[in-house]
Amino acid sequence: MAEDGRSPLAVLATFLEQHLQDVVTGVHILPFFPYTSDDGFAIKDYNSVSPELGSWEDVKRISATQNLMVDLVINHISGEHPWVKQFQAGEKPGCDYLIEADPDDESLSAVVRPRSSALLTKLETVDGPKHVWSTFSADQIDVNFGNPDVLLEYVKIILLYIEAGARYIRLDAVGYLWKKLGSNCIHLSETHAMVRLLRELLQMIDPQIAIITETNVPNRENLSYFGNRNEAHMIYNLSLPPLVLNALMQGRSDYLKQWMMSMPPAPIGCAYFNFTASHDGIGLRPTEGLLTADEYNSLLDTMKRFGGKISMRRRPDGTESPYEINISLFDAMKGTVAGEDEWQIERFLCSQTIMMSLEGIPAFYIHSLLGTRNYHEGVTATGHNRTINRYKWNVDELEKALADPDTPHAKVFQELSRLIGIRRRQRAFHPNATQYTLHPLNPAIFAFWRQSMARDQSIFSIHNLSNQPQELQLSDLNLLDTDEWIDLISGDRLMSLGADYLIQPYQSLWITNKVDSAADVSTPDPFLSE
Repeated sequence: MAEDGRSPLAVLATFLEQHLQDVVTGVHILPFFPYTSDDGFAIKDYNSVSPELGSWEDVKRISATQNLMVDLVINHISGEHPWVKQFQAGEKPGCDYLIEADPDDESLSAVVRPRSSALLTKLETVDGPKHVWSTFSADQIDVNFGNPDVLLEYVKIILLYIEAGARYIRLDAVGYLWKKLGSNCIHLSETHAMVRLLRELLQMIDPQIAIITETNVPNRENLSYFGNRNEAHMIYNLSLPPLVLNALMQGRSDYLKQWMMSMPPAPIGCAYFNFTASHDGIGLRPTEGLLTADEYNSLLDTMKRFGGKISMRRRPDGTESPYEINISLFDAMKGTVAGEDEWQIERFLCSQTIMMSLEGIPAFYIHSLLGTRNYHEGVTATGHNRTINRYKWNVDELEKALADPDTPHAKVFQELSRLIGIRRRQRAFHPNATQYTLHPLNPAIFAFWRQSMARDQSIFSIHNLSNQPQELQLSDLNLLDTDEWIDLISGDRLMSLGADYLIQPYQSLWITNKVDSAADVSTPDPFLSE
């Protein structure tokens, strides 16, 4: 967010205080350090706040009222970082902090790539040209955690973030942390050992600080970062965004339901971090093995029709494959595979209600909370597909849009704020509460059951994924006749449990036997990602 005369972080702090103080309980601020590219993920100084964004005082103001998540961009640094300059000059300590490799080494072909750029970047040094590892781009140079001094450097950085009030440390792209020639260089045992070590260190510093891992990979690989309850406290639920999107594009629950049935409960004390959109695109690798080729291709074609871009990655054999969909989630909901229609807002709200109903902690990307559209001008200006979902609001422009009840921004913001308020009062939405997939005969309905840990509240979360009204047979839910049941969202009371309930297009129901029970959450939720 921007405003003349005030820093973006100060503006964000004010916006949180005025609009979201009683809505969200945690805020993830994207990297706010001096950087050279990738909107903050090529950091050249981990110890400073970028002057054009604000100051440490602004960060501390936010952390005083919100549970703050800070990015630890742990895999790489900017090409302008002092360690890179020291490497080029042959000076300590940076000369020992990067990873050299021979571009003619055939074993590099086994390395898993998240991008189509070259794996190695040539640097001119006092000893002649050298090639160093750069997994993500030529301006994002990987660091060598095989050197214990590098670990100590990052521990110092973590301590600085904690001093500024960080309660959550997000390990960005941590799966690529360790490199070993001859391997695929992703999820290596040394990487998992490093996550365990960082968790142990944080446990000694403050047991209330949590680690969250971001690994945009197939579902089974992502789940491995829970370890044996000794690695991440939370993992990004990366299969959720593309599967929810696909379900709403197709108007069917089958693939989403099949995936949900295969998901184990998070270990006690850990949680899934549920989201549907972020500063990155909608990852496609987490759909591997979960969608058929026809379904997958139909999703890509539909997103391109709605203004989206497809970013590619390079495979070991040199071919390219889709890596992520770059699109504003709000505009991704313009229609279905059949084309655009009039249900964009309802479809979008359904996607968010599904996300906040699931086991775990819900996280709302700020542009989802505000119903922001595709930012095509930004893509033209930067040449990067991800800019399409990184619009920078002017706060006066935003306040005007939110004040007008007829704008989609106001409609989305007000309804999501209302739903979050309802959700926060329900024991059955505790991050570790029981979850059980339901099997209505109607494939357009996605349904599951949540039960509080004390077993004193049940919530049946029911969602119409289609643009047509659908009949729900209440008898299929096995609701107890001895209890009184109500839909928390609409306020409707279910008077006859043997009757059918007509669900409107993209309507969601939270049918419960206990209304407005006291909140019972052991971890803060929901989160805002800014």
